[in-house]
Amino acid sequence: MTGADEFDREPSGQGEPTGPSGAEERSEPSATDGPAQPRIPDTVAEALAEAEAAIASDLEDAEAAVVSDLEVLQKERDDYLDALRRLQADFENYKKRTLKQQTDHLHRAAQGLVEQLLPVLDAADLAVVHGAGEAVEQVAGLLLATLEKEGLERVAPEAGDAFDPTAQEAVAHEPGDSGHQEVADLLRAGYRWKGALLRPAMVKVRG
Repeated sequence: MTGADEFDREPSGQGEPTGPSGAEERSEPSATDGPAQPRIPDTVAEALAEAEAAIASDLEDAEAAVVSDLEVLQKERDDYLDALRRLQADFENYKKRTLKQQTDHLHRAAQGLVEQLLPVLDAADLAVVHGAGEAVEQVAGLLLATLEKEGLERVAPEAGDAFDPTAQEAVAHEPGDSGHQEVADLLRAGYRWKGALLRPAMVKVRG
C-alpha cells in the first residue's frame, strides 16, 4: 500500500453523529422564547372540572352581588316606610289639631251667643215673677228649652238647699239656727254651659 492510498482512506466512523442513539439533541424551550401559553387540560374530565369551578365562582360572585343589592333595596324600603309612617302620623295630628281648633272656635262662638242671651232670660224671669202674661212665660220657656238642648243648664237652688260656693254667689246674709249655711232666697239664676260654670247663681244665705 502506497502513501496516496493511506491519504485517501478516512478513518471508520468519522463524520457520523456522536451520542448513544446517533440522533440530534432537542433543545427545551426557555423563558425567553415568548409568553407562556394557557395550560390545556389533558382529559375531558379535567376540562369539565375546571369549567364547573369557574361557573361556581361566577355564581358565588353573582349571589354576593344580588345579596348586597337586596340589602340596599331593603334599607331604602324601610326608610321610605318610616318616612311614610311619620308623614301619616303628622297628618293625623294635623287633622286632630285642626278639628280641636274648629270645635273650640264653635264652642266659644256658641258660648258668646248664650252669654248675650242671659240678660234676656233674666228679664223673662223678672217678668214672670211680677205677673207677666202667659205668652211671655211661654216664650221664655221655649227659649230656655232650646238653649238647654244645646248644652245650657240652669242653676236655680231653692230655699232650704245647702249653700254651694262653687256654683252660688252669696250677696246677702241673714242669721239662722240650722248650724250650716243654706239658701234663703234666689235672687238671680245661674247657668252652666256644657258642664262648665258660665255664671254663678246669686243667692241670699241663711246661717
